[in-house]
Amino acid sequence: MTGFDGEDDVVELCRDLIRIDSTNAGDNAGPGERVAAEYVAEKLSEVGVESRILESDTRRASVVARIEGTDPGRDALLLHGHLDVVPFNADDWTHHPMSGEIADGCVWGRGAVDMKDMDAMILAVVRRRLREGRRPPRDVVLAFTADEEAGGRYGAQWLAQEHAEVFEGCTEAIGEVGGFSVSLGQDKRLYLIEAAEKGIAWMRLTARGRAGHGSMLNAENAVTELAEAMARLGRYEWPVRLTPTVRAFLEETSAALEIEFDPERPEATVAKLGPLARMIGAVLRNTTNPTMLESGYKANVIPQTATGHVDGRFLPGYEEEFFATVDELLGPNVTREFVYHDIAVETGFDGPLVRAMAEALEAEDPGARAVPYTLSGGTDLKAFSRLGIRGFGFAPLKLPADLDFSGMFHGVDERVPVDSLRFGVRVLDRFLDHS
Repeated sequence: MTGFDGEDDVVELCRDLIRIDSTNAGDNAGPGERVAAEYVAEKLSEVGVESRILESDTRRASVVARIEGTDPGRDALLLHGHLDVVPFNADDWTHHPMSGEIADGCVWGRGAVDMKDMDAMILAVVRRRLREGRRPPRDVVLAFTADEEAGGRYGAQWLAQEHAEVFEGCTEAIGEVGGFSVSLGQDKRLYLIEAAEKGIAWMRLTARGRAGHGSMLNAENAVTELAEAMARLGRYEWPVRLTPTVRAFLEETSAALEIEFDPERPEATVAKLGPLARMIGAVLRNTTNPTMLESGYKANVIPQTATGHVDGRFLPGYEEEFFATVDELLGPNVTREFVYHDIAVETGFDGPLVRAMAEALEAEDPGARAVPYTLSGGTDLKAFSRLGIRGFGFAPLKLPADLDFSGMFHGVDERVPVDSLRFGVRVLDRFLDHS
């Protein structure tokens, strides 16, 4: 399969998508995804795929399509990717984040790994297969969504609520943040497939006290109350909770490293993962990270209220414990409300779809070992799971051992190797044959 034109197509598709400004600043701000959606629809139309562009608000556009399989009686498979990207400061980058420039063997730009690379891989595979008259075994639904970077209110959540008919018959899905390699040696690579996601609790905290002059005694200082509550949350050492997916990952990784897994000391295994330890370490426990503070309007005035924001993440099965602990740490004088709240998800790492992912990886990389992992962040999978769809993160990339891939997400100098994109196209093509 090496050398088919889908591998060249994917590079140009990725570059084109990066050059389209679909920056999502949150709160429905930014240029929207309409231009990117029209580009995707045009590329699908070129190979005879009729798609729909659905707008939840002005220019907040998603693209959906269905490709009929050779056995339409089977349940359908959803392939999804988002079209929006997070903001950037171009002055910090080596190459402009909207250039799509190829340098040092990589395609550079915002979205190169999150996640216009996967969008391009899906398009390249679909375009190649349909040009060759190779339909998938079962119906495949394509969804290129808006607004994932701000929680999906204008994208996947809206689609699931207002256009559930699009996903009729879908029982399984693949999307972002999975299928990428972690090198353990010259000929041994783990490919992390997302089988679980932590839940999200972005919280606004408010302390109310007694306003007054800054020179006087005040035992009801809202700033003090808030600061102490934020510090308690930020410094709290959440206990380790080994969920099924986290335990499976650590056991598989330990076996690949030829070390004994000690469930009492999981950090010892995580520490051997290099830069990836930041991501994996965060799924051993719930987390609460203070992110914003706001209060007052003058140095000598004690304000009546003070507010702060905390990014909370909870493991599957531990949401109740999470909020009970948060409320205890806040104390009686600080209240919380949600800025954004979404579920945790988890599925077993078994069945024909998992075998199809693992076998496709192994066919293209004999050193591959597919392992499940839990994502510390969140994706559109949360919205689709509410429709009863079992999902995985599977955007396959064989990466250089020295590339800090996890640091690329929302980071500076985001880039994806050209060879990795081509590898992903080959893997996805094999996967579709056996999914």
